[in-house]
Amino acid sequence: MTTFSTIARSAVVVMMLGGAVAACSSTSTRESTGEYIDSAAITTKVKAELIKDPVTKAGQISVETFRDVVQLSGFVDTAQAKTRAEQIARNVQGVRSVRNDLVVK
Repeated sequence: MTTFSTIARSAVVVMMLGGAVAACSSTSTRESTGEYIDSAAITTKVKAELIKDPVTKAGQISVETFRDVVQLSGFVDTAQAKTRAEQIARNVQGVRSVRNDLVVK
């Protein structure tokens, strides 16, 4: 009986570890833990650069990052601000591409 309970406990531990590893892996619609952390860092860097820039109004611009692709959304006052926001995002280290969905009011 001891052998069976040891095997059962081992099986449970293996299944739990397998589930933990699966939770950290990515899918086409979900980032892995590491990718999520990288995306959050990129988002923070882009927002910080937008705040520092005198042309863009960072309060009007939403920034989201998924697998190193930055999406800009929201409203800006001028076409120059829209273009400048995209340039800023592209220049942040780690950004692979930018989707500029900003709308000029």
